[in-house]
Amino acid sequence: MSGQNLLIGVGNEFRNDDALGILVAREIRRRNLAGVTVVERSGEGTALMDTWAGAELVIVVDAIISGKAPGVIHRLDAARDEIPRGFFHYSSHAFGVAEAVGMARELNLLPAHVIIYGIEGKEFGEGVGLSDQVVKNIPELITMIEEDLHAFHAA
Repeated sequence: MSGQNLLIGVGNEFRNDDALGILVAREIRRRNLAGVTVVERSGEGTALMDTWAGAELVIVVDAIISGKAPGVIHRLDAARDEIPRGFFHYSSHAFGVAEAVGMARELNLLPAHVIIYGIEGKEFGEGVGLSDQVVKNIPELITMIEEDLHAFHAA
Protein backbone atom coordinates (compact mmCIF):
# COMPACT_ATOMS: atom_id res chain seq x y z
CA MET A 1 0.00 0.00 0.00
CA SER A 2 3.03 2.27 -0.12
CA GLY A 3 2.14 5.87 -0.91
CA GLN A 4 -1.53 5.05 -1.30
CA ASN A 5 -4.68 6.59 0.07
CA LEU A 6 -6.55 3.84 1.85
CA LEU A 7 -10.08 3.64 3.19
CA ILE A 8 -10.73 0.76 5.58
CA GLY A 9 -14.33 -0.12 6.31
CA VAL A 10 -14.53 -1.98 9.63
CA GLY A 11 -17.40 -4.06 10.87
CA ASN A 12 -19.68 -7.04 10.65
CA GLU A 13 -22.57 -6.77 8.23
CA PHE A 14 -24.63 -9.22 10.29
CA ARG A 15 -24.59 -7.15 13.53
CA ASN A 16 -26.91 -4.26 12.63
CA ASP A 17 -25.12 -0.90 13.07
CA ASP A 18 -21.75 -2.64 13.22
CA ALA A 19 -22.11 -2.93 9.41
CA LEU A 20 -21.59 0.84 9.04
CA GLY A 21 -17.92 0.71 8.05
CA ILE A 22 -18.45 -2.12 5.58
CA LEU A 23 -21.40 -0.37 3.89
CA VAL A 24 -19.62 2.99 3.69
CA ALA A 25 -16.57 1.26 2.19
CA ARG A 26 -18.79 -0.31 -0.47
CA GLU A 27 -20.31 3.07 -1.31
CA ILE A 28 -16.88 4.72 -1.59
CA ARG A 29 -15.72 1.81 -3.78
CA ARG A 30 -18.82 2.26 -5.96
CA ARG A 31 -17.90 5.94 -6.47
CA ASN A 32 -14.53 4.81 -7.84
CA LEU A 33 -12.59 7.77 -6.41
CA ALA A 34 -9.21 8.27 -8.07
CA GLY A 35 -6.22 7.23 -5.98
CA VAL A 36 -8.20 5.56 -3.20
CA THR A 37 -7.91 1.87 -2.36
CA VAL A 38 -10.92 0.56 -0.44
CA VAL A 39 -10.79 -2.55 1.76
CA GLU A 40 -13.14 -4.21 4.23
CA ARG A 41 -11.88 -5.62 7.52
CA SER A 42 -13.43 -7.18 10.62
CA GLY A 43 -11.54 -4.82 12.93
CA GLU A 44 -8.89 -7.19 14.26
CA GLY A 45 -5.97 -4.93 15.19
CA THR A 46 -3.00 -6.76 13.73
CA ALA A 47 -4.83 -7.15 10.40
CA LEU A 48 -5.49 -3.39 10.42
CA MET A 49 -1.81 -2.66 11.06
CA ASP A 50 -0.80 -4.98 8.20
CA THR A 51 -3.38 -3.39 5.90
CA TRP A 52 -2.30 0.20 6.45
CA ALA A 53 1.45 -0.48 6.38
CA GLY A 54 3.09 1.97 3.98
CA ALA A 55 -0.08 3.95 3.22
CA GLU A 56 0.19 7.71 3.10
CA LEU A 57 -3.37 8.54 4.16
CA VAL A 58 -5.61 6.08 6.00
CA ILE A 59 -9.29 6.63 6.71
CA VAL A 60 -10.92 4.08 9.01
CA VAL A 61 -14.72 3.94 9.21
CA ASP A 62 -16.40 2.03 12.03
CA ALA A 63 -19.51 2.16 14.19
CA ILE A 64 -18.81 3.87 17.49
CA ILE A 65 -20.34 3.69 20.95
CA SER A 66 -19.45 6.49 23.35
CA GLY A 67 -22.70 7.31 25.09
CA LYS A 68 -23.70 10.12 22.73
CA ALA A 69 -26.98 10.04 20.85
CA PRO A 70 -27.27 7.48 18.04
CA GLY A 71 -26.37 9.04 14.70
CA VAL A 72 -23.71 11.45 16.01
CA ILE A 73 -20.71 11.56 13.68
CA HIS A 74 -17.23 11.39 15.19
CA ARG A 75 -13.98 12.37 13.46
CA LEU A 76 -10.65 11.68 15.12
CA ASP A 77 -7.18 12.45 13.82
CA ALA A 78 -5.05 9.58 15.14
CA ALA A 79 -1.85 11.61 14.73
CA ARG A 80 -2.98 14.04 17.42
CA ASP A 81 -6.01 12.53 19.19
CA GLU A 82 -5.96 9.65 21.64
CA ILE A 83 -8.47 7.04 20.49
CA PRO A 84 -10.70 6.10 23.43
CA ARG A 85 -10.86 2.32 23.82
CA GLY A 86 -14.53 2.55 24.76
CA PHE A 87 -15.42 3.89 21.31
CA PHE A 88 -15.27 0.39 19.90
CA HIS A 89 -17.07 -1.23 22.82
CA TYR A 90 -18.95 -3.66 20.62
CA SER A 91 -15.87 -4.96 18.86
CA SER A 92 -15.47 -8.69 19.31
CA HIS A 93 -11.72 -8.16 19.27
CA ALA A 94 -9.67 -7.54 22.38
CA PHE A 95 -7.14 -5.91 20.04
CA GLY A 96 -9.21 -3.67 17.79
CA VAL A 97 -9.03 -0.25 16.14
CA ALA A 98 -8.06 1.78 19.23
CA GLU A 99 -5.43 -0.76 20.29
CA ALA A 100 -4.03 -1.00 16.75
CA VAL A 101 -3.61 2.78 16.57
CA GLY A 102 -1.96 2.84 20.00
CA MET A 103 0.38 -0.04 19.24
CA ALA A 104 1.31 1.34 15.80
CA ARG A 105 2.01 4.71 17.41
CA GLU A 106 4.28 3.09 20.03
CA LEU A 107 6.14 1.08 17.38
CA ASN A 108 6.44 4.11 15.08
CA LEU A 109 4.40 2.24 12.46
CA LEU A 110 1.38 4.56 12.37
CA PRO A 111 1.00 6.25 8.98
CA ALA A 112 1.44 10.03 9.15
CA HIS A 113 -2.23 10.64 8.37
CA VAL A 114 -4.86 8.40 9.99
CA ILE A 115 -8.40 9.67 10.32
CA ILE A 116 -11.04 7.63 12.09
CA TYR A 117 -14.69 8.24 11.32
CA GLY A 118 -17.70 6.73 12.93
CA ILE A 119 -21.35 7.21 13.54
CA GLU A 120 -22.68 6.55 16.99
CA GLY A 121 -24.55 3.26 16.73
CA LYS A 122 -27.74 2.12 18.42
CA GLU A 123 -28.33 -1.56 17.55
CA PHE A 124 -25.50 -4.12 17.64
CA GLY A 125 -27.42 -7.37 17.99
CA GLU A 126 -27.64 -10.09 15.40
CA GLY A 127 -29.41 -8.91 12.30
CA VAL A 128 -29.05 -7.09 9.03
CA GLY A 129 -29.79 -3.40 8.54
CA LEU A 130 -28.74 -0.14 10.12
CA SER A 131 -30.83 1.87 12.56
CA ASP A 132 -32.59 4.94 11.17
CA GLN A 133 -30.34 7.33 13.14
CA VAL A 134 -27.25 5.85 11.49
CA VAL A 135 -28.71 5.68 7.97
CA LYS A 136 -29.80 9.33 7.92
CA ASN A 137 -26.24 10.55 8.64
CA ILE A 138 -24.35 8.36 6.16
CA PRO A 139 -24.55 10.97 3.34
CA GLU A 140 -22.95 13.58 5.62
CA LEU A 141 -20.26 11.09 6.67
CA ILE A 142 -19.43 10.28 3.04
CA THR A 143 -19.22 13.99 2.22
CA MET A 144 -16.80 14.51 5.12
CA ILE A 145 -14.65 11.60 3.89
CA GLU A 146 -14.58 12.98 0.36
CA GLU A 147 -13.65 16.43 1.68
CA ASP A 148 -10.74 14.94 3.65
CA LEU A 149 -9.53 13.07 0.57
CA HIS A 150 -9.75 16.24 -1.53
CA ALA A 151 -7.99 18.36 1.11
CA PHE A 152 -5.18 15.81 1.41
CA HIS A 153 -4.60 15.87 -2.36
CA ALA A 154 -4.75 19.69 -2.44
CA ALA A 155 -2.12 20.04 0.30
